[in-house]
Amino acid sequence: MTGITILGATGTIGLNTLDVISQHRDRFQVVALTAHENVERLYQQCLTWRPRYAVMVKTDAAEQLQAKLKSVAPEIEVLSGTEGLITVAKLPEVDMVMAAIVGAAGLLPTLAAAEAGKRVLLANKEALVMSGALFMAAVQQQGAELLPIDSEHNAVFQCLPPAKFDGQAVSELASQGIRRILLTASGGPFRTYPIDALHDVTPDQACAHPNWKMGRKISVDSATMMNKGLEVIEACWLFNASPQQVDVVLHPQSVIHSMVEYVDGSVLAQLGNPDMRTPIAYALAWPERMSAGVSPLDLVQTAKLEFEAADWQRFPCLRLAYEAMAAGGTSTTILNAANEIAVAAFLDGQLKFTAIPDVIERTLSQLTGRPVVQLETILEDDAKARLLATEIVAQH
Repeated sequence: MTGITILGATGTIGLNTLDVISQHRDRFQVVALTAHENVERLYQQCLTWRPRYAVMVKTDAAEQLQAKLKSVAPEIEVLSGTEGLITVAKLPEVDMVMAAIVGAAGLLPTLAAAEAGKRVLLANKEALVMSGALFMAAVQQQGAELLPIDSEHNAVFQCLPPAKFDGQAVSELASQGIRRILLTASGGPFRTYPIDALHDVTPDQACAHPNWKMGRKISVDSATMMNKGLEVIEACWLFNASPQQVDVVLHPQSVIHSMVEYVDGSVLAQLGNPDMRTPIAYALAWPERMSAGVSPLDLVQTAKLEFEAADWQRFPCLRLAYEAMAAGGTSTTILNAANEIAVAAFLDGQLKFTAIPDVIERTLSQLTGRPVVQLETILEDDAKARLLATEIVAQH
């Protein structure tokens, strides 16, 4: 039995992970489940899965969960806060950790899992966006395995030469005969929307993704294409690539999840229905494969596959991500922090949709990224960027 901790069990990735595991109960033991504040959902999951540990990030939520479990499952130990997350990420009986906490909050427990030498199933972009150099160093030094869960990076992972990928990092792309990585993007709900009308779009419109079911924050990131920008940064760290070796192409059908182009002219693509259970099952079973409960892809019904160039005028957040990665150091940390503040303000009705990239660009222009030498540097610049971005939001 493979022991697993699911960080972010009540979110979309967490729910899909449990769905896949439910089809293979003879292979996996759920050791720990965590959530931010959704007490009722985590309580129901605890009753179903009987983990040894349950973690609520918020202390009051942990107290509520403990009270509910006291009479029905007193054997489940309830922990709280970031320390609780770190604890369950490092447990000796845990073999793999699904890192599915959205945003910067997932950085410390995900890093702890890498430092403990676990197989890390990475659905949290921010771990690499904020601290790519430190994170990859921890993976390699501690012998951890890092397997991507994002459908795009998982697709690239599947299209790489199998003998050249050891679950940690790849060598120089050119030495493997690889010319570039092509990340596909649906273009979100505003791919063909009039640019001059974007100013007045609502949070509900921005969250209405045409192909994927996701949380509100990541849905807005998809609408601005910041999600794809973060994926470019993540791909550079995962696959030891430069920003110039990672291109973005719009693909509205979301059937081809990404591609790898080789120097001989070959392009390998991974196709499938837009269902996160496929990459989750692939990472859970790697290097084997197992059923994910996903419907087979019907190419005849799909009928056509379309591709377009990514328009940086329509999606300025994509440009900002490329620029931050090229700048290096904590520039990507600042980018991520400013984006989180701006998106939260938009979802709360405090900021216009088109003001999101403005907040990010102004934050980047006023804070200079520093070389990453230790975790404290990352956390300091993250805090500075959030404070400055909050001030800029207030000026809108």
